[in-house]
Amino acid sequence: MQSSINSTSGTPHKARLHIRKVAVCGAGVMGAQIAAHCVNAGVPVVLFDLAAKEGDKNAIVLRAIAQLKKLKPAPLGAPDLADLITPANYDEDLGLLAGCDLVIEAIAERLDWKRDLYKKLAPAIGPDTMIASNTSGLSITDLSNSLPEGERRRYCGVHFFNPPRYMPLVELIPTDATDPALLDVLETFLVSQLGKSVVRAKDTPNFVGNRIGVFGMLSTFIQADKYGLSYDLVDDLTGTRLGRAKSGTFRTADVVGLDTLAHVIGTMRDQLPNDSFHAHFGEPAVLTALIANGALGQKTGAGFYRKEGKAILRLDPAKQEYVQGGAHASDAVAALLAERDTAKKLKALHDSSDPEAQFLWAILRDSFHYSAVHLADIADTAAHIDLAMKWGFGHAQGPFEIWQAAGWRQVAGWIADDIKAGKALSSQALPQWVTQGPVWEAQGVHTPQGSWNPRTERFQGRSELPVYARQIGAPRLVGENDDVAQTVVYENDAVRCWTLVQPHPQDVLIVSFKTKMHTLSPDVVRGVMHAVDLAEASYSALVIGQSGDPFSAGADLKALLPVFEQGGAKAVEPVEQEMQDMVMRVRYAQVPVVAAVAGMALGGGCELSVHCAARVAHFETYIGLVEAGIGLVPGAGGLTYCARRAAELQALGAPDAPLLAYLKRFALTVATARVSASALEAKEIGYLLPSDSIVMNRHELLYVATRVARTMAQSGWRPPLARRFPVAGRDGIATLKAQLLNMRVGGFISDHDYLVAGKVAHVMCGGDIDPGSMVDEAWMLKHERDAFLELLVHPKTQERITGMLKTGKPVRN
Repeated sequence: MQSSINSTSGTPHKARLHIRKVAVCGAGVMGAQIAAHCVNAGVPVVLFDLAAKEGDKNAIVLRAIAQLKKLKPAPLGAPDLADLITPANYDEDLGLLAGCDLVIEAIAERLDWKRDLYKKLAPAIGPDTMIASNTSGLSITDLSNSLPEGERRRYCGVHFFNPPRYMPLVELIPTDATDPALLDVLETFLVSQLGKSVVRAKDTPNFVGNRIGVFGMLSTFIQADKYGLSYDLVDDLTGTRLGRAKSGTFRTADVVGLDTLAHVIGTMRDQLPNDSFHAHFGEPAVLTALIANGALGQKTGAGFYRKEGKAILRLDPAKQEYVQGGAHASDAVAALLAERDTAKKLKALHDSSDPEAQFLWAILRDSFHYSAVHLADIADTAAHIDLAMKWGFGHAQGPFEIWQAAGWRQVAGWIADDIKAGKALSSQALPQWVTQGPVWEAQGVHTPQGSWNPRTERFQGRSELPVYARQIGAPRLVGENDDVAQTVVYENDAVRCWTLVQPHPQDVLIVSFKTKMHTLSPDVVRGVMHAVDLAEASYSALVIGQSGDPFSAGADLKALLPVFEQGGAKAVEPVEQEMQDMVMRVRYAQVPVVAAVAGMALGGGCELSVHCAARVAHFETYIGLVEAGIGLVPGAGGLTYCARRAAELQALGAPDAPLLAYLKRFALTVATARVSASALEAKEIGYLLPSDSIVMNRHELLYVATRVARTMAQSGWRPPLARRFPVAGRDGIATLKAQLLNMRVGGFISDHDYLVAGKVAHVMCGGDIDPGSMVDEAWMLKHERDAFLELLVHPKTQERITGMLKTGKPVRN
């Protein structure tokens, strides 16, 4: 750590360590995607790999960077970000390491290869640079011994889960020599700058997530075979029905890669010989056979599943061939899994004689048993195991949470009975802390005081690192207290108006929606306007935001349809008018209104956010005016915003340039119902402004938004003055329609798509008036309403709306 001198007192002090630049060594799948996520966050990154033997020495890295633009799901928030990654090779560019504050090694899981690389890197790494290995299970202590002794205090494991952009979990694994202060700096960087969710793990094989998660997959292999269940049936049972990732178990294995899964299983088999469950750590025969045949899962086109055309076939291990898949849980078991009361659900599964139910109880029992036996070995507290499974494997609840919610004492008894009867995968008894002492008395491992630490034999609270004070509304575990201390100002069935308590700003009002998917029902619309009234009367600013995703899925179609059916378009017009009144009320409020946007902001949700004084958006924000997909035009100020913004861009850029040059991007985006793939892309489209803030951690959104709102208020913010602005008029309509006609002739859009897109062009250009005509917002909003209502009565639009409400999917007609 460098020292500096305080200029006023002359007292030396340590400079604050910042991670300003990162080097990633290894341009494989994980290394390249970690580098991609660094540039997503605006962190400069150098990506290293071996020097190519021929041609450009950086050819290996350049190919990896080019591949980032093609991968799905996209590792980059916008494809052009790939150009911000600096390519480098070990032969020529080691000098670049001296300027990096963090070096992440991410090469293949070979101890000898990693050691050789460390010997090459060590002389070039700066004296204060942190060094970390992205390994999924190798010993961090063994790896650290390859570094000079003076560098070991700056070394740790940092295990990103795949894909790094989307999977929250990062495991941070120190050695006994790791400097705790540097570990805090790295955790703060991962949480706030990269938006990750960190679990500190012990240096044991496969750490926390893979240790519990892969054991769970092995249990699933064993129990599926025992109960004779096919892979597709198991995936249906262990997917969303069980509160887990949609891909279930075997499809997840295909996505991860069967060779990767086999490697992690091998680590457990080789490095955990004394584990009481070791007899079950063998690689399943079907997995061995698939790998031998080169069927490694999704990356080779075949694994437990194979796609043929549009059909998804599943492997029949008995026949050694792929057969038609699509099996689903029986109606009886599906009904059991639909039970919301965890205690009733688990009891029904435990007591049932149905093979599917018995299978489910068995895999849950195995996860409870294994987690309890090894908690003290692999993690500090029970929270770390539960959070690792939630953040790394997409489980709605971790094993201890399910156990506690189902009744700790009763489930412990069932597990003990199965161990005694020889039904469990190990004869090892549950640890004493499960059935005696504080956990037994508290009836669970999670309490308001914290989660159970079996080594200290007490309940331990969450990390007190300052970065976590920025998180508002982060989900809590079963048994924990809600972390959002708030004062409710006003509440009804549609909205809640509230403020935070100290140390957060209490003069900023927050309004949140209570509808499903935070849709804009008429009551929500009126609730937003009431919130503006409250804010103007008693507060400095207003934030519109939710504790959870999404921001808003748009207008409540289910509420709108009965109004239309009973009174036709005339009955809907006042509802549309009220939506428009809401966005105008927000735009011209006498206090700054800031939208805290995350997840989906679609249709009316987009229209509400763009009319706020500012937006703070989570990186994973998907914004779009999507009404064209159901045969409508945006009717709550969306087209008005686009027209006005195009005129503003023309004035800011080249006033002599044609207005249509700025308008075209908006028009085609709306006409095709395009949704941004990230907050960065939303800025490129224009739904977010260049001045809008983007945060990487979802749970910091309200923290930042309330402070942005308060700063605006304290800086003398005033609402915009209502101004007339130029529109493209009939010439713009003709030009846009010509482009749309080409799309229709080319088969890219249907006749009805062309009709709807034509309405978008008509409204956005201000109607049939001279090019350059000056109009006001009232003029534009009237055109929006008219176009919306005209399309609403069209049979094909009604067909689309009905289809969307029934299936949740767009109808192409």
